[in-house]
Amino acid sequence: MSEKLKRTLSLKDAVSVVAGSMIGCGIFIVSADIARQVNSAWLLLLCWLIAGFTTICGSLCYGELASTISDEGGQYIYLKKIFSEKVAFIYGWTLFLVIQTGTLAAVDIAFAKFVGIILPWASSTNYLFSLGEYHFSAQQLFAMLTIILITFINSRGIKHGVVTQNLFTVTKVFSMIAIITCGVFLGLNFDTIASNFAVSNNASVFDISVLKMLGVALVGALFASITWNNVTFIASEIREPKKNVPRALIIGTGLVITLYLFINLIYLGVMPLDIIKTAQEDIVAAELINQIFGTAGMFVISFIVSISAFGCANGMVLTGSRVYYKMAKDRLFFRSLAVINRRTRVPVNSLWFQCGWVCLLILWGNYSQLLDYVIYASLIFYAITIFGIFKMRRMYRDANPAYKVHNFIPVSFLVISSIIIVSLTVYKPFYTVPGLVITLLGIPVYNIWAKNRQTKLALKDKKQSLIKV
Repeated sequence: MSEKLKRTLSLKDAVSVVAGSMIGCGIFIVSADIARQVNSAWLLLLCWLIAGFTTICGSLCYGELASTISDEGGQYIYLKKIFSEKVAFIYGWTLFLVIQTGTLAAVDIAFAKFVGIILPWASSTNYLFSLGEYHFSAQQLFAMLTIILITFINSRGIKHGVVTQNLFTVTKVFSMIAIITCGVFLGLNFDTIASNFAVSNNASVFDISVLKMLGVALVGALFASITWNNVTFIASEIREPKKNVPRALIIGTGLVITLYLFINLIYLGVMPLDIIKTAQEDIVAAELINQIFGTAGMFVISFIVSISAFGCANGMVLTGSRVYYKMAKDRLFFRSLAVINRRTRVPVNSLWFQCGWVCLLILWGNYSQLLDYVIYASLIFYAITIFGIFKMRRMYRDANPAYKVHNFIPVSFLVISSIIIVSLTVYKPFYTVPGLVITLLGIPVYNIWAKNRQTKLALKDKKQSLIKV
């Protein structure tokens, strides 16, 4: 077992992980739900602007954290060093049960769903076997095979995972640019633009009710870019992490948020708001392509979204496994997960353990509820971590970080995230309370694990003392 991961990744690779992990299916789908909630083109754009601003603020803050604390584990290690081991464990526990794996299960199902449009066999209605009211579909099988394939690729070595990531990231970025270009030159309708942005159609006084509505509607836009922090998990495998991780965060999130804003401008420049709200299966991008090219658009967009989903899943598989590996090294998770393969230099056991849990979530089939918990749990830990910047600055006075943000940035993130957290708690308790319960369950689990670790270490010390005697 090797004790350390190998630093092999460049700035370009790190940017690819940031952008590739962020661009999944959300940008092609969630605008329909947001439009239904806000019922206004202006407020739809405002949601994406606020989500983009929040994401940029968060990535800037994590840039400072990464330039001060460059150890393996990323956000997990930030919480451990700034607050305590218990807080870090609760984050890792929630990441494994809900945040990372729940998102992976949904992304893999989304990949299978869009492949099913091209290959009808991989359909959710094609049941392979049934047991009472439970049905196991070809779509679930395809999703499971997908996560197994991605895990296998990443188990062969960090370069295999990153080459795959780079290929898919470049492909989907150019696909999004192609969609924007087609929208600008072939689809823009000035009558539609005038109708969508007419004051009479968007007349709403910006009061507390609008603030409440935005607080809930922002969930979709934030979910479309929630995984930008994943690059910090592989900081120990990036060359010059104190410089390259902050740069990757800024470049990657800046690129993705810009693309997201342009895509939504194209949606509103080509289609009436009512069509966006009623898009078939909420696939707004498919409606966009249909408006421009006709019915063949569904197959085109299915291919693009499939690429996006696969690349997103690959980035999350690559990065998430490093957190469980680090927890195992700290003796806060199964010790076998701390194994580094001598040949491939990656935490193979952690990769396959993560794969197994994702497969169980896919089998369970109730992963959609987990997605509702993802944003809530993620935002809580994002807020705690970014609040920790102020404590970190006192703890590391002599660190002289290469990168530091103005206080306006973390304060802005904390204010916006707090509004969203409160809004979700009040207006969507059935979605948020279970997620909070899963998080809080980490406290007794940590106490059990820490006590078990202490007992084992005590026995080890006793054996060593007997050997010396």
